Amino acid sequence: MGVYLGVDVGGTKVLAGEVAADGTVVRTAERRTPGRRVEVAVVEDALTEAVLEVSDGRSVDGVGLAAAGFVDAAGERVRFAPHLPWADDPVRERLEQRWGVPVRLDNDATCAALAESRLGAARGASSAVMVTMGTGIGGGIVLGGEVWRGQQGMAGEFGHSQLVPGGRACECGQSGCWEQYASGNALVRFARERMRVEPTMLLELCGGRPERLTGPMVSAAAEDGDLVARRAFATVGDWLGVGLAGVVATLDPEVVVVGGGVSAAGERLLEPARAALARRLVGTGHRTPPSLVVAALGPAAGLVGASLLVRPLGG
Repeated sequence: MGVYLGVDVGGTKVLAGEVAADGTVVRTAERRTPGRRVEVAVVEDALTEAVLEVSDGRSVDGVGLAAAGFVDAAGERVRFAPHLPWADDPVRERLEQRWGVPVRLDNDATCAALAESRLGAARGASSAVMVTMGTGIGGGIVLGGEVWRGQQGMAGEFGHSQLVPGGRACECGQSGCWEQYASGNALVRFARERMRVEPTMLLELCGGRPERLTGPMVSAAAEDGDLVARRAFATVGDWLGVGLAGVVATLDPEVVVVGGGVSAAGERLLEPARAALARRLVGTGHRTPPSLVVAALGPAAGLVGASLLVRPLGG
């Protein structure tokens, strides 16, 4: 049996893992990614450290790379990444030379859609939409049972569709993008805004310094019943549903799968999203909205999908 690795490169962390043929993640290694205002080498060094830790001196048959950015149709370059320093960089070739193993590259949400369509919540569906909620929002599309990448490989960049004209500035250079209202960053921002005026355990969790608040802190507080944290999730869930109304109106998929780190909140996120989707979807009284479910493979869906880029079918 070969050793195949997947690496999910997001705006805040790198997650590398060895993935078995059935999609089971055997072992993982994590590193922080310091954002887009650093040298490319800093990010690629973090990738290399994670890959070396997972491989643990063994021979590796291939590494699939899921990047949070616009990947070209050939799978060679990251054209643009709102949260990472890559800009028209030949990432695949450079890392293949550095690691000495076959490397394949694709968008992170596209990889997650691939994994969920083959092994997860969209398995057997002829059409599906994947929305990944992490630092930002990514998307993947399954049509006719196959992942659809678009003419230039950039289909599914839902997070940078404008939801609020003249709204919040986005790291992509535009304003009012969906991910500014429904993402891990948005969750933390909403919680910070509320914690300044309402009693909340979040102040204790972040040591009285709102700038140190993190998504996991908000999740932990919500689990313990904190109203500020729960309202933050409800707000993000509502915006998720509002954005999905446009996606569903355009593509009319059988199922919408929500993945990424924020999706670990489960129904706390999906319940308000379903309500907003039903409220905002055009023709809502004359159609049945698609199923809205959490990724069966969890936050590891992108990593699993990346490994499928290099694993032979049936291998």
